[in-house]
Amino acid sequence: MKIFKLLNIIVFASLCLFNIEVINAQDLKSQVDEYLLSHSQANAPGASVLIAKDGKAIYKKAVGMANLELNVPLSTDNVFEIGSITKQFTAVTILMLEEQGKLKIEDEITKYIPDYPTNGKTITIHHLLNHTSGIKSYTSMESFMKHARTDMTPTELIDVFKNEPMDFDPGEKFLYNNSGYILLGHIIEVVSGQSYEDFIEKNIFSKLDMKSSYYGSMKEIIKNRASGYQDRNGFVNADYLSLTLPYAAGSIMSTVDDLLIWQNAISSNTLIKRSSLDKAINGSTLNSGEKIPYGYGWSKGNVNGSETYEHAGGIFGYTTNGIFLPKENMYVIALSNCDCSDVRTISNAIAAMAIGKPFPSTKDAITLSEDKLKTWTGAYEFEDGAIRYITLEGNQLKSQREGNDVHDIFPLSDDHFIFEEGIISYKFGVNEDGSKHVVMSSNGNESKGKEVNKEAPKEKVEITLTPEVLKQYVGKYELAPTFHIVVTAKGNQLFAQATGQPQFELFAESETTFFLKVVPASIDFSKNDDGEISSLTLHQGGQDMVGKKIE
Repeated sequence: MKIFKLLNIIVFASLCLFNIEVINAQDLKSQVDEYLLSHSQANAPGASVLIAKDGKAIYKKAVGMANLELNVPLSTDNVFEIGSITKQFTAVTILMLEEQGKLKIEDEITKYIPDYPTNGKTITIHHLLNHTSGIKSYTSMESFMKHARTDMTPTELIDVFKNEPMDFDPGEKFLYNNSGYILLGHIIEVVSGQSYEDFIEKNIFSKLDMKSSYYGSMKEIIKNRASGYQDRNGFVNADYLSLTLPYAAGSIMSTVDDLLIWQNAISSNTLIKRSSLDKAINGSTLNSGEKIPYGYGWSKGNVNGSETYEHAGGIFGYTTNGIFLPKENMYVIALSNCDCSDVRTISNAIAAMAIGKPFPSTKDAITLSEDKLKTWTGAYEFEDGAIRYITLEGNQLKSQREGNDVHDIFPLSDDHFIFEEGIISYKFGVNEDGSKHVVMSSNGNESKGKEVNKEAPKEKVEITLTPEVLKQYVGKYELAPTFHIVVTAKGNQLFAQATGQPQFELFAESETTFFLKVVPASIDFSKNDDGEISSLTLHQGGQDMVGKKIE
């Protein structure tokens, strides 16, 4: 009888546990569904999202359209360009080759690329892996867009940047660098005797049965490929980019299911030993001894206080982010087919929900009196030198980083405010001497700002100019041999388009001064002695760039 009673208790407890898990799963599904739907639009590009617990998918959904022209909705089977998440595959391949005794990460790169000009500096594979080489990143060069449609071999691509001046000495700083991963791809080919594409497909995709993953191609037919889009005051097909250019830094294509297979292989040490993985996921150190969060293909982070290792990707028409939370054994991957999508924020918010630590919402905001809101207005200087201005408009408190856009912030209490997505928050306080301070938390990472005596920038006032006045600014302006700004007019609107960039509207502040709303920048037009427009000056990021009118 006692045994029977004990069995009943065990069965009852098991059923309770099962019910709790079902309720939690249903709860999570409804939370994430609601969140995704609130961040998607009908007849717009979207995203494919997967959440896994203990290696198994517990949530999977796609929202939005895979192809706007054919009116095809997204599904979780769609294949996306994953951009810089490719760097995980490249880093793991290097570590695989190291375990096979074919290279060492301490090796100088000239051991494998003897003619690479290092300017007398010691550049190692380690420096390439963690973005501390100082080599110029080819994607930051003005010539990058010029080559965007050109197929190149790895050595041709290396020739583009190898003679550029170095940004700093190896190991002195961290600066995200795509050139380093191009060199790593070439080293993989030299050491293995295979092309990067063949090595990845044979030793990773085939081995792990990742049947919907590819080394990207703009020519091959790829089943279930999601079309990529950009937002240019309306959605347009993404600019063409030859996928020979991102190469080992960003050319892989995959699905949410295949990337779960990938993460499971990483977690179970299927491809590399735990000791190798530790080097990849635990950050690294500069020459000074300063720790940086980037290791090899992964960056350390956290979601609302829970440790993560993760990587994001951005490439023409696509944005991606993958987050693994080791303590919770939880994986979140989000892939979008628009490079306008803030997938990083979305995936972090979903990860927070998945581990039961959701970020606060504006729904939780309270109403404060004008006097209480005014308490925190002023300028705050942060540890990185950034100035953030807190201002009050009506009954809405706003935050603006110097030179950036203005954002609304919402009170959860008298001194605690959140940004719209809830991932970034401010906690204000008063020091003993009466001065104010603020602690900014961004996804669990904190930085402190102290009150400084600096006046907030005044909002620019837009005026309207006649079409006749605007027409005189139309033309092509040369800021550098390969960098131009083309100015066009349509009715009472003026537009500017820089080489390789989208077109943006210019707003008149005076008859000759215009500003942009999408980025903190302005343009002044100048006239010659005959009263004709002869040049423009672009003011952006503390620089003044003069462009002569050539057409």
